Amino acid sequence: MSYKLLSEPIRKYIRSQGWEALRPIQAASISKILSTDHNYILASRTASGKTEAAFLPILSKTNFNEKGVQVLYISPLIALINDQVRRVEDLCKNLEIDVTKWHGEANRTLKKNLIKNPNGIVLITPESIEAMFVNAPYNITNLFGNLKFVIIDEIHSFLGVDRGLQLMSLLFRIQRKANKKFRIIGLSATIGDENYIHAKKLTGDVENTKVLLDRTKKPTIAKFKFYESESKELPLELLKDLYIETKENKALVFPNSRARTEEVAVKLHKISDRINGHKNYFSHHSSVDKEIRESVEFFAKNNQRDNFCISATSTLELGIDIGTVDKIIQIDSTYSVASLVQRIGRSGRKEGEKSVVCIYATEKWSLLQSLACWNLYKKDFLEPINTAIKPYDLLLHQLLSIVKQYSGIQTKDLIHELSENPVFEHISTEDIETLLHYSIEEDFLERIRTELILGLAGEKIVNSRDFYSVFSTDPDFKVIHSGRKVGQIPFSPQIQVNENLLLAAKIWKIKDIDHKAGIIEVIPAKDGKAPSFFGGTGGIHEEVRKEMLRILKSKDDYKELNQECKNILNELRFEFKNFDIRNFEADRPLITKEHQIILYTFSGTKINRSVSFLLAVSGYDVILNDNNSSIEIRTDSFAKAISDIKKNYEALDSHLEEKLIENDTLLSFSKWGIYLPMNYKIEIVKERYFDFKTAIAFINNMKIIKY
Repeated sequence: MSYKLLSEPIRKYIRSQGWEALRPIQAASISKILSTDHNYILASRTASGKTEAAFLPILSKTNFNEKGVQVLYISPLIALINDQVRRVEDLCKNLEIDVTKWHGEANRTLKKNLIKNPNGIVLITPESIEAMFVNAPYNITNLFGNLKFVIIDEIHSFLGVDRGLQLMSLLFRIQRKANKKFRIIGLSATIGDENYIHAKKLTGDVENTKVLLDRTKKPTIAKFKFYESESKELPLELLKDLYIETKENKALVFPNSRARTEEVAVKLHKISDRINGHKNYFSHHSSVDKEIRESVEFFAKNNQRDNFCISATSTLELGIDIGTVDKIIQIDSTYSVASLVQRIGRSGRKEGEKSVVCIYATEKWSLLQSLACWNLYKKDFLEPINTAIKPYDLLLHQLLSIVKQYSGIQTKDLIHELSENPVFEHISTEDIETLLHYSIEEDFLERIRTELILGLAGEKIVNSRDFYSVFSTDPDFKVIHSGRKVGQIPFSPQIQVNENLLLAAKIWKIKDIDHKAGIIEVIPAKDGKAPSFFGGTGGIHEEVRKEMLRILKSKDDYKELNQECKNILNELRFEFKNFDIRNFEADRPLITKEHQIILYTFSGTKINRSVSFLLAVSGYDVILNDNNSSIEIRTDSFAKAISDIKKNYEALDSHLEEKLIENDTLLSFSKWGIYLPMNYKIEIVKERYFDFKTAIAFINNMKIIKY
C-alpha cells in the first residue's frame, strides 16, 4: 500500500534497486509523511533504512520546480554529510534534483551556484547555519525562504547537549526569517522511551510531532574476556588474543581514547606483519587527517574480499556507511548503554545476520561496568536525557549572533525574539534584560539610543571562527610528512624532536617542530608511543551503577563470560559478600578504617561529584574514585560528615562562587559560560555539571550497611 503512494519516479528507483519489499520503518513513514502534516521522529535500529524512509516520501511529495532550497538535511558530522551525499544523489539522479554539500570543507563554486540559483537539497551542519546567520544573513531568506522539509540525522546526538539547543534555536530563527513553517523529520537508532519528548522539543512543536517506532531488534552474540593491565599500555596477551579475534574478520575495535586507538592499530599491524597476515589495519578518530579517514571509509565500504580491522573512537559510532562489519570489539566499558547500542549496531547490518561483540576488560571494575551495560542493553534501557532548562550561556551566544545578524537591532525587538525562542522559554524576560545590561557593561554590546550593536569585545568574540560552534576544541599542531598532512595532535611535553609517536596507524619520528606555525614534521619510524590527547571521560548514569551493585549481590551466572572473567567477578562478589544489601535503591556499603571511611555510593557521576564537592568545602580530605563509585573520606565520624554535607548544601551558592573565583575549570563543560555574570555561572554549573538536589535526596534516603 505504501509503495503505491510514492511517485512513479521513486517507484522506478525502488524497482531498479531490486528491493523485495519496503522495510517496516519505510512503509510506516511513507504512509504518514504523505498523508499528514506532522513532524516525525523515525526511530529504528541501525541499518534499517531510515535515510530512505525519510527521503522517499519527501521526494515524492515535494515540488522541486519551486524556487528555493526545498529540503535541508542537517548532520552532526561533516564526514556523515560526505558519506550521505552519495546516497541522496543516487536517489535523485533520475529526478533532476540538485544536491549540494554546505560546510567548511565543501566546494565554494557549488555554494556560489546555489546562492545564484537556490534549489534542490542542501546537506549542512548546525555550525554552517550559524556562520550563515553571522556572515551572510541575506542567504538565509534567499536559500531557505521556501523550505518544505528539514531532516535531522542522528537526532539523538543533539539531545541533552548545547549543540542540540543551538540547533533548536537556529531552526526557530530560520522559520522566523522565512516567515514560513516547514516540517521536521528526525532519524535515530538510539532514543529510549523516556527521551522522545526531548526529540519532539527539538522540532520546536511538541504537539505536532509524532514518533514512528520500529522495535525490531537484531539478535546479538556477546562474549567477555579479561586481561589485567598493570601499565598504561595494553597487555601483550590481550593484543595477541585480539589479533586472533579479528584476523579473519572485517572488524571494528572501539577503545575509549584516541591514544589507545592508535596503540591498538599499530600493535595489531606489527603482530600481523610478523606472521605474514593482512596489512589492512587502520585508525579512525578526529585527529587523523580527513583525507586519510575518508580513504579508510572508502576501503572498508568498497572492499568485498579482504578482511580489515579499524580501530576507532566515536567517529565511527554514528551512521557513516563502511559496509559489512562482521564483529565489534569493545576495549573496557563504554560510558553509556546508548554508546554500546550504537557500536553493536555497526555489525550484522544485513538481513538475517546477528550482531557480534567481544568485550575486553583490563580492570575488575571495568569488567563489572561492562557487564552492567550489557545487562541493561538486553533490557532495552537507555540513559534518560537531561536538557538544560535555563541555558544562560547559549542565550548569551545567540543574542550576540542575532545582533550581528541584523547589524544592530532595537532592544525591544531583541528581547522579543529571544523570549519567543523555545530554547529560552524558561528564562524570564527580566533575566534576558539583566544579561543585556551586563553585556553592555562588558562591552559585548553597545547601545546607540534604542538600538543595540556589537561592542568591541563582542566584535572580537563574534568575528572569531570559533564562534560558530558551542563545543570546545583544543588547539592542535599539524603533523606533516613529506608535505602531506597526517593529522593533528594537541601539544604535550612528549612532543620533542627525535621522540616517536603513533598516528594514523603508523609510527613516526619527530624531525622538526615549528611552534609559531603549529607544525610537526615527521618521518616513518620503527617504534613509538601514542601521543597524549586531552578530553574528559564520559559521566556514568546512576542506573548503570545500580546494575553493578545488583550483579555483585546476585548469584547469577553469565554464559557470556569466559572463565577468567567469572573468576574476577567472583573475587569482587567475595569482597562485598558480607554486606547485607536488600534495597538496591538505598542500601550502600561503608568500610570504616582508622581515621578513614570509604563509602561505595553505586551512584551516577554527577551525584558522586556533588557529594564530594560538599565534603571538600567542609575541609575534609576527599578522594573520589568514579571508576568504582567510591568516596574516601579522612574522618572518624561519618555522621558528622553527613551533617556537614547538609549544612554546606544550605550555603551552596556561596561555596560555588568561591570555587569559581578561585578556578573556573568547573565551567569547562560550557564554551560560553566564562562570559556570564557570576550568578548565571553558578546556575549552569549546578544544572549541568553537578546534581545537588538528587545528591541530597540520595544522602537522605541512604541506608548505610556495614559488616
